[in-house]
Order: sequence, then C-alpha cells, then structure tokens
Amino acid sequence: MEGELKAVIQDKIIEGLSALVPALTRREVYLPSIPGKSLAVIGMRRSGKTTFLWQCMADQLAAGAPRESLLYFNFEDDRLAGLAAKDLHHLIEIYFQLHPGFRDKKTVRLYLDEIQLVSGWESFVRRVMDSEKVEVMLTGSSARLLSREIATSMRGRALEVLVHPFNFREYLAHRDAAVSQPFSKLTKAAKSTLLRHFDDYLSQGGFPEVQKAVERDRDALLRSYVDVAMLRDVIERHSVSNPTALRWLVRQLLGNAAGTFSAQKFFDTLKSQGIAVAKDTVHAYVGHLEDAFLIRTVCMHSGSERQRMVNPRKAYPVDPGLIRVFDRTRRTNIGHALETAVLLELERRGASIGYLRTASGYEVDFHADYPDGTLQLIQVCADLSSKETLERETRALTDAQAAHPQAVPLLLSMDALPPPALPPGIRWQAAAAWLLGDPLATA
Repeated sequence: MEGELKAVIQDKIIEGLSALVPALTRREVYLPSIPGKSLAVIGMRRSGKTTFLWQCMADQLAAGAPRESLLYFNFEDDRLAGLAAKDLHHLIEIYFQLHPGFRDKKTVRLYLDEIQLVSGWESFVRRVMDSEKVEVMLTGSSARLLSREIATSMRGRALEVLVHPFNFREYLAHRDAAVSQPFSKLTKAAKSTLLRHFDDYLSQGGFPEVQKAVERDRDALLRSYVDVAMLRDVIERHSVSNPTALRWLVRQLLGNAAGTFSAQKFFDTLKSQGIAVAKDTVHAYVGHLEDAFLIRTVCMHSGSERQRMVNPRKAYPVDPGLIRVFDRTRRTNIGHALETAVLLELERRGASIGYLRTASGYEVDFHADYPDGTLQLIQVCADLSSKETLERETRALTDAQAAHPQAVPLLLSMDALPPPALPPGIRWQAAAAWLLGDPLATA
C-alpha cells in the first residue's frame, strides 16, 4: 500500500513540475515577504485563491526561478485517500530524489492546495520549513484554512494573504476592458463604455466563476456560494444549533447591505416569528459569518472602546453581486452596491475603517485612516443630481470635518461630471475613477 501511495505522489510531483502555468487575470493582492514565514491564502470560497497560487508561480518564473523549483501539489485526489500526516515526508523526499541538486542549494517553493484533507498537516509544514531550504504557500477550502485560525495552528509561522473577489480594475482586466488613461482624460465614448462596465460590475460582482456564467445562472451561482459558506463554514464548523435563525440573519444582513444592524431589533423580529434565540447567539453568528468572509462589518469611529461596542455596526457583503440576490425587490440597490465596493477597496488599500455620526446627527459613510497616516472622510452617493441630495451629503461632510479637521472630505458618486458649487474644502471624484486608483484632482 505504501509503495502505491509513493508512486501516486511521484506521479503528481512530476505532473505538478511539468504543468503549464495558465494565463490568468492578474490579481492585485498584497504579498508579504518575511523570511521563515509560510503564506496562507485565505478568503471566501470561490474568490480565486487557487488561481492566485498560479499567479505567484508565474511571478517566480518571471523573476528567473527554475521551473523545477516550483512545485504545485493538489491534495484533492481520490488516489490519495488515506494519506496521513506521517506520509507527507514522502512528498519532500521524492521531490529531492528527482532533483537532488536543489537540496540545500536552491530555494524550493511548495504550493500546497487543499492540504487540509490531510489531518495533522501543520506539523509537516513546520518541520519542512525548519529543516529544508523551502518556502511554502498553502490554501484550501476547509473552514480552518479559510479563517484566521490558520495563524494559530501554524504557531506564528504563517502570514495571511487575503483574496477577495475581483475589484473593479481586475473586473475590467478580466473582460479585456482595462483603461490606460485616467477617467478624466477619456473621451466621452470611452467614459460611457467604462460606466456601463461599472454598472455591470456593481450588479453582478466580482466572483471569477460568475463572469463566464449566462445571466440567468448568475443568481443561482451566487446563492449557492452563500449556501455552501453557511453550511460548511458556519453550521458544521461551529455546530450551529439554530440554522433557521442563522438563515434569517443572513437574509437580513445581505438584504440590508450597508445598513446598521441591531442585534436587539433582529432578536425582536425573530421572537415575533416564534423563533427563539439568545442575543449573545446572534452576536456569535455575526462573528461566524464574518470569519467565513461572507460579510464585513464596520464599527462607528470613536476613540472610546465603549462607544464602538455599544453603537450598531454596519454590515456589508464580501461582494456587491450578492446584494441583488438577497434584495427583496430582486434588483440591485446601486447605492448599497457602490458603498460596498468602496468599503472593499478601502480594505485592499490597508485603511482602518469606521463610520461617523456627527454631533448634529449626520452620518458619514467612512472615516479612513491609511497606513501612511492620511485621513479621509468619504461620503458615497449614487446620484447627486438632486439639489436636496447634494446639500444633505455635503452637510454631513462639512459637519464631520469640523470635528476631524485633519481628514480630507471626499464625495464619491456615479456621476461622470462634478456637481456644481461644492462647499469649500470638499472634494468630489467619480466613484469609477476612485476605484481605478486615479489621483484626486488638485483642489
């Protein structure tokens, strides 16, 4: 039996070393580089983690690494049924038997996919990193590999690499529609084309597999992602005793994207429907959904920990495409989708994020604190054509700026042209241009 297993491992190693690196849409993912650390690629299911492994291999090839030093190994193979942690040493030994000249002389990079199928794999990864000249990148579809518990199981030897569905730039690149000029420099026709793509992106989102699905299948595909995440990454992983309450919660959070969430109000709603659940359980369920990367939550910005705890959070889906699927009207709320896209981009840019409520009771969507110390107040609005809407949104920014004078107030909208007569100090940018990373025009 062991001989058969070794033969399968050798066959897969040879296949993994000879496989052509596929041409893929390039992902904009920050990749930390710290010696002695493995990289655990995490994120919601179907967001493109495996293809990101291939992208990293392609980058190493472009940098001059020998193809034979890059080993992709997928453990999802029925021929490996029964593979135990004690058998994993065969992988590294057979590899070096095939390439003895690399041992201790060249850095070998292991890309391990679905490794969670081998119980106790963590000890193998730690041992091989300690004893061999290797770098390890791993991912998989189990709840533990999707979550930040991976850092604990690896005893501090792993760094997280978070992969979201496509952002707007990646979406355009995937559709061969990338633009090479800033939004403000595009022709009217090019702007119109870009804004049409932007509408499509906010409606269908950025999950890679969804991009090639016909329109009638997209909703079913997105709903299946949510169902699988709920079942495997929340219900099974946390032994959820009240799946009915959890499903109500998911519908509430995704159907009210970008809205504040009150556990008390949700508790009262369930009670009125005859569904018994403790408020602490509701809070726990929200945490489980966030840990599975199905939702993101944002606290109110405050220097007081108590204020952050007692005020409701705002909840967002991990992808704007999920909004239409759970909206009661079965249509995309463009304002909510736009705010969701802005939040996810702020996360990608490494900002610390909170929402603001001013002393006068106005709300500002985001207070963003970037790694370089830059502060922004960001208000997101789909349509500023109404004078009343413009006055309301700018009033909130002006009020917030008085309390946060170091922060730059920024108004983002779907409009192609700036609104007239903005109050002094307030900046405007087309949301599409901001998401593309265009620099802000000089005030």
